[in-house]
Parts: sequence; structure tokens; C-alpha cells
Amino acid sequence: MIHDMSATPHRAPFSTGRSADEVNEEIRALWLRTGGTLSGDQRQEYQRLVMEWAAATLQAAKAA
Repeated sequence: MIHDMSATPHRAPFSTGRSADEVNEEIRALWLRTGGTLSGDQRQEYQRLVMEWAAATLQAAKAA
């Protein structure tokens, strides 16, 4: 089994204070705006939003 042995430290997910629902709505809007095909810049935005959504989901689970 191969493990991630990257020399760079993993960054912890970040939170902007928005709820997972709010971020999810922005993700859906991005997909609708683009018709389901993302350019390079849009893909980076999508990846940032997914990381934000994951952090918000984790934060909500910890608070529950």
C-alpha cells in the first residue's frame, strides 16, 4: 500500500464562517453558470469551494 509521503505539510481545511448550505448553494450556482463544464479558473474556484464546504460540514458535525 502506498501512503502519501509528501514533504509539504497538509493544510487544515479553512472556514469562512459560512454554513455548508450556503457554500453548497454557491457550488450549485457555479455549475449552473458554467453549464457543467469548468475552465481552469472555474475549477480552482470549485476546489476552493469544496474545501470550504468540507470545513463547514466538519465544524457543524463538531458542534452537534
